[in-house]
Amino acid sequence: MRVLCVHAHFDDYEFTCGGLFELWRRKLGKDVRCRVVICTDGKAGHQFRTRDETGAMRLAEQEASARIGGYEFVPLRLPDGKMPREACLQVDIPLLAALWKAIRDFEPDYLFCPPVASHPLSGMHVDHDAVGEAVRKVAYMINVPHAFTPEYPADETSSKQVKVPVIINTYDPYLKVALRHDLAVDIDPVFDDVVCPITWCHQSQIAEWLPWVSSPRLLEAPKDLAHWRRLMRARYAEASAELGIAGNRPYEMFCVTAWGTVPDPEQVLRDLPGLDPKASNYDQLRERFARSVANARPAAST
Repeated sequence: MRVLCVHAHFDDYEFTCGGLFELWRRKLGKDVRCRVVICTDGKAGHQFRTRDETGAMRLAEQEASARIGGYEFVPLRLPDGKMPREACLQVDIPLLAALWKAIRDFEPDYLFCPPVASHPLSGMHVDHDAVGEAVRKVAYMINVPHAFTPEYPADETSSKQVKVPVIINTYDPYLKVALRHDLAVDIDPVFDDVVCPITWCHQSQIAEWLPWVSSPRLLEAPKDLAHWRRLMRARYAEASAELGIAGNRPYEMFCVTAWGTVPDPEQVLRDLPGLDPKASNYDQLRERFARSVANARPAAST
């Protein structure tokens, strides 16, 4: 099993997929590879550190998180070798080409990325929206071997067929309205010892930047890791309440797309660990793919 998270910023993975990926690691051990691709340079997210200082600090924080979380971390590089600039990410040919190569090189069974803001009243973060839109636009091209050979030259007379993943959207509170989910993963078993420590690595964000910039509600700066755990539980409880999920267990939320391989919902339910049927919308998921599942390519099996 190979699972890939493609997201915009250093620290986005930890708040969207960190629990699920750890549950996968505990379930499958060496039979799963987890990779995280971050698509911006991290230089804009601070109010008193310089851009270069911020970028270097956030890169180091992500590397520390990867050591604790046991996942592979890969910064996205454009064809010219540079990382895309934070806070102004645009869907253009270099970004599509870089994502195409990153996905083809890893060949994930499941790919997780942000949703696209489709409701006209939704909020959005330009970088999150660009990553979601870029993944959606490049999805069909994953198995088109000549799509970006001008950017990444290859022997065009001999092509390799690559796996096209099932693509799943992560939960994005930036949307603020029109939030929805198909699947709720109960991450309580890994919350205190993995999810909180890997998010805690991002001190430049949780202790300095996010309390400065967060809206509409202000975030409290954590005093220590124990305090951070309490703040995190409150944060996840609030997200659950927004989606009508009762109780105080922390969940990660996901929506299954048809951007890549059209999924068999039953296979997805078998593959993803930690799913809570009471907090998920299985019927909604099955109904969405009822007409196309007979022709779908099989998803990964564990």
